[in-house]
Amino acid sequence: MNHILYKIVRYRTKSRGFLMNCIYIGTFIKQRRKELKLTQEQVCSGICDPVTLSRIENGKQTPSKSVISALLQRLGMPEARYYVLESKNELEIEALKKDIIACGVTRNVSLGFEKLSQLENLTVSDDHLTRQFILRSKALLGSFDKRYTYDEQIDMLMSAIHLTVPDFNIEEINKCLYAFDEIKAIIQIANIYLNLNRNDQAIDIFYQLLKYVRNHYREVITSGKITLLVLYNYARALDLCGRYEDGMKLAKEGRDACIQYGHYQTLPGCLEIYAECCHFLGMDDESTEAYYQAYYLCKLIGRKEDLEITRNEAKKYLNIDFKH
Repeated sequence: MNHILYKIVRYRTKSRGFLMNCIYIGTFIKQRRKELKLTQEQVCSGICDPVTLSRIENGKQTPSKSVISALLQRLGMPEARYYVLESKNELEIEALKKDIIACGVTRNVSLGFEKLSQLENLTVSDDHLTRQFILRSKALLGSFDKRYTYDEQIDMLMSAIHLTVPDFNIEEINKCLYAFDEIKAIIQIANIYLNLNRNDQAIDIFYQLLKYVRNHYREVITSGKITLLVLYNYARALDLCGRYEDGMKLAKEGRDACIQYGHYQTLPGCLEIYAECCHFLGMDDESTEAYYQAYYLCKLIGRKEDLEITRNEAKKYLNIDFKH
């Protein structure tokens, strides 16, 4: 029942600073949906059926944490804080997801697929959100050891998106609502297009995605870092396509937002892209400073692959020799 599930609202008063208020999560979802003038069908498509959403909104049913997270992401409120009692199975699934994400970051393919196998054994056929995560993660991990061709990866990612967004059209991204895993899958598709030299299509996808996240989320901090991920990948695509001025601007925006909100996952990449774009625009002083920042940040947080990329570029473009 909804009595164990709350959204925690923060609001400011002149005399007492921040106060906390608790409301039922179903009530919050209903209020936010009506504020955005969305139907139940638009919000829940592919996540649950409208009858289930109606029961959630009216406090008659408590959904899983993954369903709540996806609904809040589609409503543009991913950082809303809430409490939910999770079953043992849900806790195991969430733990495996975190392990698999870590394997993607570290490129530990063998362990990642081992964890994916465990996750598949826990996943029921109608759990579209977890099945989507599995497909997206397989495509990512499989790209590292090239076990899947580019076309196979695209097919897997499109299948993943269509599990929860049946009407998805990559040429009209703004016509649907998305949770984070769907946006990440779209980013992966755009990056595959870059690898296939389908640059115009990749740039168009990133343009649409950035427009979506800017329109859908009130500010970067409420986007759960997804805006930073789009900025980084869009800047990278522009850099690779030789659009250095546009790439520099987005890389700078991504860099500044990472620092402002304390999210550092994409910061090394934004710094490296900014440095390269500045060099090709004849701004070598700016480029030098950014390469130093990128190099020592990569060194500090153990990003070995990014460290080598930064080291090689700095040497090639500016004859900077990082020895330590």
